[in-house]
Amino acid sequence: MRYLLLLLLMLLQPAWAATSDYAREKKWADEIVPGVVVGDPVYLEARGHKFLGLYTEAANAKAGLVIVHGIGVHPDHSLIGVLRSRLADLGYTTLSIQMPILAVEADGKAYLPLFPEAAERIKAAAKFLQDKGNKKIAILSHSMGSAMTKSYFRNNADSPFAAWVSIGLSSDSYDGVKLPVFDLYGGSDLPAVVKGADGRKKTLVNPRSAQTMAPKMDHFFTGYDDDLVNYVSGYLDKNL
Repeated sequence: MRYLLLLLLMLLQPAWAATSDYAREKKWADEIVPGVVVGDPVYLEARGHKFLGLYTEAANAKAGLVIVHGIGVHPDHSLIGVLRSRLADLGYTTLSIQMPILAVEADGKAYLPLFPEAAERIKAAAKFLQDKGNKKIAILSHSMGSAMTKSYFRNNADSPFAAWVSIGLSSDSYDGVKLPVFDLYGGSDLPAVVKGADGRKKTLVNPRSAQTMAPKMDHFFTGYDDDLVNYVSGYLDKNL
């Protein structure tokens, strides 16, 4: 009887019951905020939880960019830190947000229940940029962040974003995504990313979508910061 009651309670759990590891989020924030040199820490709210964003305003901005990191990290990690700061130098206001995270050992499949929470954070970030006066906004994502963003678009057909830069998506499809997508991946990327490239390209339905394979580059574009920024800014400059 006790087992059946527990099972029933689990089945009746609302969607928001699957949430991020907020203690780990706080630990990340406590570590990175004191060292932020470019931009300002801000706190947004989704589902009653305040989460960290790193906001960098560009003068006379071309557009506002929501930036979404990959699995288990933070909004200033690796190539995300490069993009949020360097794109601001190139005239784009950036808002890099903390996405839902789990324990270090959690794999990609364990993150699926967090996708609805991720979507709410993306919505909050978009509203933040619009409230700051950005009439045009786009989204840039990496790895697991790209999977979360794809889920967001498939369930939010009326989103305010004008374009999506999707880096290192481990999938073979953009089915259901109608806006312009720039699918960017490395020639030495993760096997699942490289294997899915042809399938992703076939499902880029918007005429302003494009796909680029960056030769020699790995999943994090290690050692190729300039090339990464040039690929992304080149696409955005032509399509926003």
